[in-house]
Amino acid sequence: MRFASVLHSEWLKIRTLRSLLGALLALFAATTAFSAIAGVSETSDPEFDPLFMALSGVAPGQIAAISFGAMAVSSEFHGGGLRLSLAAVPRRGRWFAAKATAVAVPTLVVGLVTALAALLAARAGLGGAAGGLSTGEQVRGVVGCGIYLTLMALLAAGLAAVLRSGVAALALLIPLVLVVSFVIGDVAGGVTDYMPDRAGQIVLYETHEGPLGPWTGLAVTAAWAAAALAAGAWSVRRRDA
Repeated sequence: MRFASVLHSEWLKIRTLRSLLGALLALFAATTAFSAIAGVSETSDPEFDPLFMALSGVAPGQIAAISFGAMAVSSEFHGGGLRLSLAAVPRRGRWFAAKATAVAVPTLVVGLVTALAALLAARAGLGGAAGGLSTGEQVRGVVGCGIYLTLMALLAAGLAAVLRSGVAALALLIPLVLVVSFVIGDVAGGVTDYMPDRAGQIVLYETHEGPLGPWTGLAVTAAWAAAALAAGAWSVRRRDA
């Protein structure tokens, strides 16, 4: 079966699962809503970063992106779904590549639309505080946000394939982005700057001090996602369906 046909079938699966469409809707709603709230919140922080403030809704919104990636893959491990998929597409690597693409494309599209909506909603509240943002910085923030959310969804998809469980993947990733980043990361620094979420979110800042820049930070997140997908592909190829 051609890759395009496999991809089409995987996209149909996503379209017909309400929980997956709900995760994408939650991604848009949560990110936009929290960014809008942040935009109207007063702050006296001398290190206030208007771009990050405008896109700060990504912090809760990424949970929906992670859930989407994990559930899209873990659904195959229920009710013999993977056996049916591999019966139709015996080449397991091709099937997994199509599954990853079917996760990445809608997440990227929704992520870009979400980032733009969040930026516009927050800017309306920030008013003059966001007046210093250049067009290039805003474009970089929107595009980088969409890519970041896509990479986090792919990271979750790869882990779900390895663990064969969406719940297990979420149990690992959600504490990582909530506890490590917001509790341990701000205290420990150093190695935690290279964690997938902290590195990738650098692109959301107007200015940032540290060893990584906006695009090198995304490259670190991409490396994490690539490693998870490689491990997931190995698991699909080597383990029984």
